[in-house]
Amino acid sequence: MIDPDSLARLALFADLSRAELEAAGQLFDEQMYETGERILRQGLTGNAFYVLLDGCVAIKIDGTERARLFPGDFFGEVSILTGEPPTADVVAMNAIRCAVLGEPDVEGFLIRNPRVMLRMLQAEARRVRSANLWHG
Repeated sequence: MIDPDSLARLALFADLSRAELEAAGQLFDEQMYETGERILRQGLTGNAFYVLLDGCVAIKIDGTERARLFPGDFFGEVSILTGEPPTADVVAMNAIRCAVLGEPDVEGFLIRNPRVMLRMLQAEARRVRSANLWHG
């Protein structure tokens, strides 16, 4: 369970009512990770959607850091939505705290909360654009 106020301060959940935040708080679990811990491993199964509440993670592809994520950012969603393994390692750069939603609950949560889904889509579009700039 996550405190609804922890979710309310994040842009991803900004459009949710208090009742929707409380329902989301009941659905998400809290997990902590220590500095250097790999949360997702490239090429292995991803089975959760993570929203960073505190701390910073590095996104590494084949050992090369490609990005850093900060509170309010999320990861793990692509593996769940595509059914494919993660394309990157996600490594804690310091002690972090995440709101975590297991794979079986992600689709229903997004369908019930289309504004969250829209904000995720907007963030994904920005990520694709940045990735294209890396290759350009």
